[in-house]
Amino acid sequence: MPSNTEFDWNDIPLILTLARSGSMSATGRQLGVDASTISRRIAAAEKALKLRLFIRDNTGYQLTDAGQVFVQHGEAVYGNVQSMLQASTEEADATAGPVNITSIDFLFDYWLLDHVPALHAQHPHLQLTLQAENQNLSFTRREADFALRLGKPGEDAALVMRKLGDLGFAVYGHASFADTPRACWGTQPWIAYDDALAGTGEMQWLAQMDPQPRKVLKVNSLSTMVRACRAGVGMALLPCLLGQQEGLVRIGSGVEVQRDIWLLSHRDAGSIARFKTVSAWLSQLYASNQDLLCGAVSNR
Repeated sequence: MPSNTEFDWNDIPLILTLARSGSMSATGRQLGVDASTISRRIAAAEKALKLRLFIRDNTGYQLTDAGQVFVQHGEAVYGNVQSMLQASTEEADATAGPVNITSIDFLFDYWLLDHVPALHAQHPHLQLTLQAENQNLSFTRREADFALRLGKPGEDAALVMRKLGDLGFAVYGHASFADTPRACWGTQPWIAYDDALAGTGEMQWLAQMDPQPRKVLKVNSLSTMVRACRAGVGMALLPCLLGQQEGLVRIGSGVEVQRDIWLLSHRDAGSIARFKTVSAWLSQLYASNQDLLCGAVSNR
């Protein structure tokens, strides 16, 4: 096994960056290091470890099996170092600095944004970044500090996961559909997600309707679905939060689907003041807006 003096631990972020980009030039741009230096340091790291971490093919630099194991553990080590540095250089009681929240965009646009001014009035030195992102970002690499997700994510030792509550979905449409009885829903035109989103709770609900409705329009965007609904293209199952604020007519009084809202954070967030503040803010916001989010509030 290599001794501690043979491997330069400063090469860990370089190896991780090359593993993600697969390109020497892209890695150089991200880290501000020229490609020849990167090549030399990778070679030195492989020599010290007595392992081949990368192979080069016509698509770029690919991890070997040993490289994949190194990166898996290296990300955890690097994340822990970042957490250590972050926690040790901040005042424990200072609610200030950057906080990165990722979520599906409509939760920002139709819920959280209205409450940001009050948060800043109380904590003016907080610097929020809101990333509308459906893909999972890395908490280990500090791409996100908090995430709001629909549905429980897979287990991850780096995460603290807590269910905030439910998000209600109901049927909405143009005023021309207002008096459509439930028994006739299956005979009406519907707006649906495309096949890539067929696994969502909303589309599974629609798939169980009998008779099967005519899906006259398929989209891959919630905002497009709302606009089509407003234009009278068809009926749609939408978050009650969004349907109400867009002025659409709620068809039927019931909530048809409930989906979980989960709050994810890095396991170290509880020890840093600004993260504790934002976590409490998100929890309190859900509690105070529960009826709206669950769909108990109707536009009728």
